Amino acid sequence: MSLTIQWLTLGAMIMSGIGMGILFDGYRVVSTEFKFPRWTLSVLDMAYWVFSAILVFRMLYVSNQGEVRAYVFIGLAVGALLYYWLFSTFTTALTKWLIRAIKSLIAWIIRIFQLLVIKPILFFWTIILFILNLGSKFTIGIGKFVLQLCRPVLKLVLWLLSPVIKPLQRWSAPYWTKVRDRLQTLWQAVDKRLPSWLRRK
Repeated sequence: MSLTIQWLTLGAMIMSGIGMGILFDGYRVVSTEFKFPRWTLSVLDMAYWVFSAILVFRMLYVSNQGEVRAYVFIGLAVGALLYYWLFSTFTTALTKWLIRAIKSLIAWIIRIFQLLVIKPILFFWTIILFILNLGSKFTIGIGKFVLQLCRPVLKLVLWLLSPVIKPLQRWSAPYWTKVRDRLQTLWQAVDKRLPSWLRRK
């Protein structure tokens, strides 16, 4: 392997170490800011290391066809140390600022949505309910007024029909009495067959 490829591999590993540091700080800040449940941290840790391993081996394959040498690990260590020495504070602050900016943007979008969509819908819904309530009250009032107007007419009709209605009532009274007595007898028979806790008190 030529010296150029070795230096290229070393530089790629240094960049991979820096990338791993950026990913770790970003993941750490995000999990802290959003307060992930503890049981998810182990899964996220494993996902981080799997992704980091894929990144490192991809860079290693591109630079020297995947040959593992001692300077590969040296490059990773140097890259990680350089990152934590030079860029860790900046990355942490930048990540926190981005999270705050995203939260503010989401809150602004929600407020705009409520102002332009939710509040007009609630306003029109309130108007519709008011109109329906007013219409129902108006209809009930009209109905009562019509009944008041029709009451004298109804009384007059009943008075005119009384020569026919009264004989019908006298003729049908025994029939309705028999029907009532049969219903009472049927109910008593059913009541006797019911459990004690279901019977009429």
